[in-house]
Amino acid sequence: MLMEEERTAIVRSGRTIAKTLTKGTAGNLSIICREKGLVAITPSGIPYDAMTPQDVVVVDVDGTIREGNRKPSSELGLHLAIYRKNETAGAIVHTHSLYCTVLSCLGEPIRAVHYVLASTGEDSVPVVSYATYGTEELAEKVSEQMRVYRAVLMGNHGFVCCGEDLKEALSLAETCEWVAELQWKCMLAGRPKILPEEEIDRVKEKFRHYGQEQERSHGRHGYF
Repeated sequence: MLMEEERTAIVRSGRTIAKTLTKGTAGNLSIICREKGLVAITPSGIPYDAMTPQDVVVVDVDGTIREGNRKPSSELGLHLAIYRKNETAGAIVHTHSLYCTVLSCLGEPIRAVHYVLASTGEDSVPVVSYATYGTEELAEKVSEQMRVYRAVLMGNHGFVCCGEDLKEALSLAETCEWVAELQWKCMLAGRPKILPEEEIDRVKEKFRHYGQEQERSHGRHGYF
């Protein structure tokens, strides 16, 4: 089976986001193997708890199905566009997590209300204006932003991020959802105090040395 390890990881991670970051069949996950020019991506409309590695579709970088009997995610074009424009992306996570989606509907970026946002590599997560899901327009808007950013809010839609691997992308999605929830609650209570860019830059540097050396060398992430 092509990309068996990656397809298995996608199924496992899909069950994780179904419990924490999305509902029903919303959202999608993918992993790219750049050496082989192949991408494994979740199928369209299959619940995460019912998904098997065989359901995960393998396509080439042009979107042609190379293995699998399922229809790939409706956001296949979005994933492929991000991979084309961000060569550091090894995996992509798209969710409709509640608080990220709330901010996307407000047109409100995720801001540095907490220092942990520095783990995104930026001092904010921008909002891309609304475009219909599954369209070339949406793929173009998001992928252009993700030339620079690792995480983006999609207006009136949800959240997408990329990482060197799926574990990193999931960690980033969980962190952004936590900061988005914190920001929303601060906005309800009053006016959030936003940390300055220079402090976020300082924290970024500290994160480079966070945790155990062995964990960093094996790509394990998490900043709490």
